[in-house]
Amino acid sequence: MKNKIDLRIIKTNKVLFEALITLMEQKDFEKIKISDICDQALINRSTFYAHYEDKYDLLLAMINDLKNNLENELKKNKEEDISKNYFMELLKILINHVDEKRETYNSILKNDKNGIVMDFLIDVSYRDLTSRLKNNNIISVIPVDVITKFYIGGIVNIGIDWVKNKDKYTKEELLLYFDKLIPDKV
Repeated sequence: MKNKIDLRIIKTNKVLFEALITLMEQKDFEKIKISDICDQALINRSTFYAHYEDKYDLLLAMINDLKNNLENELKKNKEEDISKNYFMELLKILINHVDEKRETYNSILKNDKNGIVMDFLIDVSYRDLTSRLKNNNIISVIPVDVITKFYIGGIVNIGIDWVKNKDKYTKEELLLYFDKLIPDKV
């Protein structure tokens, strides 16, 4: 028999994540107390501590959840060749993922003094692109890590600016700009 997913745990995590996001929109993460999180989530402190050691553990769990979701979404990119089509599909997946969770990303970015979001977005995208380049035996005069860092760095930096400045560009405009920036032959 498969391991049964406990819906109570999923629900508790969901309300705690939502409470933390709401609170991070209102004040700095460092000023948030466990009691604030529990009050916002409408749960007891004992419930919180049954799942997490402290607010940092909760934040890390929320970030890992985002990271795992993004990794799963990137696996849906069926483009085999490392071409403009691959990059455009990668961008669509990244932009849609971030847009669907914009409130979460925005609240984390407001409090992200150490660049955690940037690091995990770069890490997940970098591993996806690197593995595809290696699996496709791409032979290039440019090393794989240079190609990967060049494209992923630009994409993530522009994407973070887009999250922080929500009215600057639409998703469609951003994809159009990337389409013009990425050469037909990568």
